Amino acid sequence: MKYLLQIYPDSAMAELGRLSADEQDAVSAEYFAIRQSAGVIGGDRLHPIETATTVRVEGGQTLLSDGPFVEAKEYLGGYFLVEADELDVALEVAARIPAARMGGAVEVRPLVEK
Repeated sequence: MKYLLQIYPDSAMAELGRLSADEQDAVSAEYFAIRQSAGVIGGDRLHPIETATTVRVEGGQTLLSDGPFVEAKEYLGGYFLVEADELDVALEVAARIPAARMGGAVEVRPLVEK
């Protein structure tokens, strides 16, 4: 089964800014190590929410608006895609994500497979 690990950094970004350069490098290395782990088949960091474009189609007409779909305190900052036989394996990967222990959260969701 595949699982999407959605990273909501929230206050983790502020926490990251308070770390020394060496500590920030260590956090980056943790993300890189997770990406290289067995079972992790993809993942990326997203640009800030302000760079989003929201698309709606109403009456057959495409409507575009700058920014996120809704105003929210938390936002999706990145993701990993994990293939695992059990949910527990995906949860273990999620627990390794630095944002999860720095004030953010990681939502783990199974993908619907055809």
